[in-house]
Amino acid sequence: MKYNFNQNSRFLVTGGAGFIGSNLAEELLNMGFYVRVLDNFATGKRENIADYIGNDRFELIEGDIRDFGTCIEACTRIDYVLHQGALGSVPRSIKDPATSTEVNVNGTLNMMLAARDCNVKRFVYASSSSVYGDEPNLPKVEGREGKLLSPYAITKHVNELYARNIYELYGLPTVGLRYFNVFGKKQDPHSVYAAVIPIFVKKLLNDEAPVINGDGEQSRDFTYIKNVIQANLRACEAGEEAFGEAFNIAFHDRATINQVYYKLCNLLGKSTEPVYGPDRPGDIRHSFANIDKAKKILKYSPEHSLDAGLEEAIEWYKDNL
Repeated sequence: MKYNFNQNSRFLVTGGAGFIGSNLAEELLNMGFYVRVLDNFATGKRENIADYIGNDRFELIEGDIRDFGTCIEACTRIDYVLHQGALGSVPRSIKDPATSTEVNVNGTLNMMLAARDCNVKRFVYASSSSVYGDEPNLPKVEGREGKLLSPYAITKHVNELYARNIYELYGLPTVGLRYFNVFGKKQDPHSVYAAVIPIFVKKLLNDEAPVINGDGEQSRDFTYIKNVIQANLRACEAGEEAFGEAFNIAFHDRATINQVYYKLCNLLGKSTEPVYGPDRPGDIRHSFANIDKAKKILKYSPEHSLDAGLEEAIEWYKDNL
């Protein structure tokens, strides 16, 4: 995949010790760029960035996006901000909506204003497929959203509103990426809010039966981490047509939770049957992305299907879970 960045470009990755952020930082360092990470380690893990400490092109700022001074420090002399810092998880937001709002809304606004004040070239931020709420039609198309089902979804929707407004008022080039069920290496299976794929792998490796919420026939557009990395870098290169907009980032395919579970059983040589539990509050029943807008405007072209991503990630999972 070819990009046209100046080799002296400087990137800030917020939440850079987290799952997506640390993968972005790794790719940028491998490409030869300077990378600054901002993380407060509320959910990020030091081991995710341990290999980069001591690299003369890597800098860590341990701080919180809720502090505006820290955001200014992080954005100083930065060309591109890849804002991944957030409190993820629908269940977490239902349990504690106030903290999710403080971090995801106030923290993101701080970052946008700091990026504006520091004359950042692009502000690329993580949104979420959760903004589609209960809109029943498939595939999900930008501009056709329903009733929001969780505080987390509300925070991401507000991020998009602010991003458009701040671009229109102040000229900060913002680009939102609505991630659809990202998976890959460095995804934490140990949190009570962990994503489904690492939980399944961890349980299967221990010959334990995982719990599947509901009947397992809910479907998702699972998106391998390398597709997300590509989308972030494409967004950094995007022109004015992308500013203030939000884009679906997925593979444009879907699988049920049951299908994913049995794919993992096959890859791991396991035959453990799952246990079915109650539906999870705030969850969307089906998620499947139309990615035409991202293809057209961002030149996004995902290369890793669910099967290819699972096959590539499974060795890391086996060695690290």
